[in-house]
Amino acid sequence: MRPPAYKAVVDELAAAIRSGELPAGTRLLTHRALARRHRIALATATRVYAELAAAGLVVGERGRGTFVRTRSGFDGIEPSRALPVPRIADLSFNQPLAPGQGDQLRQALRALAASGDVEALLRQQPPGGHRHDRAVVATYLLTRGIDTAPENVLLTSGAQQALDCVLRTLTRPGDVLAVDALSYPGVKLLAAAHGLDLAPVPVTPAGPDLDALDRLCRARPVRAVYTMPTVHNPLGWVLDRPQRDRLADLARVHDCLLVEDGTYAFLEAAPPPPLHALAPDRTCYLAGLSKNLAPGLRFGFAVLPTRLLKAATASLRAAAWGAPGLVTALATGWLADGTVTRLERDRRADAAARQDIARTELAGLDITAHPASYLLWLGLAPHQRPDHVAAVLAGEGILVSTADAFATGPYHPQALRLALATPPRAELAPALRRLRTAIEAIPP
Repeated sequence: MRPPAYKAVVDELAAAIRSGELPAGTRLLTHRALARRHRIALATATRVYAELAAAGLVVGERGRGTFVRTRSGFDGIEPSRALPVPRIADLSFNQPLAPGQGDQLRQALRALAASGDVEALLRQQPPGGHRHDRAVVATYLLTRGIDTAPENVLLTSGAQQALDCVLRTLTRPGDVLAVDALSYPGVKLLAAAHGLDLAPVPVTPAGPDLDALDRLCRARPVRAVYTMPTVHNPLGWVLDRPQRDRLADLARVHDCLLVEDGTYAFLEAAPPPPLHALAPDRTCYLAGLSKNLAPGLRFGFAVLPTRLLKAATASLRAAAWGAPGLVTALATGWLADGTVTRLERDRRADAAARQDIARTELAGLDITAHPASYLLWLGLAPHQRPDHVAAVLAGEGILVSTADAFATGPYHPQALRLALATPPRAELAPALRRLRTAIEAIPP
């Protein structure tokens, strides 16, 4: 079978970019001009640029056009972590650890070694975990406003596997998944792996545009909506009660499901009720302990309606079964004895202190952030392309995330996402000063 005619246009432009004929920063033809030059439809021209963007060769900027990306390797959804100079700060990924957690791990391992049936930890766990471990998580979830039976909790190897399990259960290739126009990069990876059609919902400073979501659901068969109502990644918003009520109502009216990601929800001390509490029959809730306990633990969980449990358990069995026994024992032990609750309180105070540092060091810049979050969205000037800025900062020893990693639609904002949790707090201010100096030195 011959490839579609537009593929020749994609291949021609891709070859020109890779050869350097079209250097980084080149503004490409408008969609209409490209369509006229190659005698293709406007929709086809749009598809050409979409494929080039998916290949990491171009980036579309709303109101400015489509540009050849700087192929430094320090931007995008999977940036290089090998810097050309000694590392100053990793602001690309949150890996929060508190002083003394190594000692906590040693004590917990000694306690497990001295426990009764330690050999049980070496045996295969059932998909989704043992009932008593699921009960511990169900009890913990009461602190998040979720009242669920242990049978409705499935234990996983981190929140990403929980999201994978939920999407495998709810969707089939070709299904439409509504997502915020800026969202968690992991959902993009899973959507691509499962052949899902991501439908971006415009965002506002206060949350997703729910009128736009309503129109989308009327126009297309949306199967599910992926949402982060409490401490959004990357924008930090917390939806208020009326927004949550309307989101639950939209799911009922349009007969779609809600996938509620609570990964960073612990950072909001007094949030409104989770979507799961408002629409438990239509909501799959997921989270993990990577941000509130330890990123290397890889322990997560999903809460699903009863009618979906059989399919979700089969999905776990087909993938990786769930969380290992040793990890589960450590995690449930710390959940049961209050360690996680104490660490969450400490993390909120730490995140608030880091946001104060960031607001001081980046004063006057375009900042969007929750006041007690480890995330910060930094808008750039029109002449500062995120891919180029990321390359400049890599040369200063600083890793960041660019907006295209979070963009689910064709247009990518001029912005960076900064993760504030990884550097020691005493090193954060100097790192942010260095970042600001490097960005402000980029000429127009």
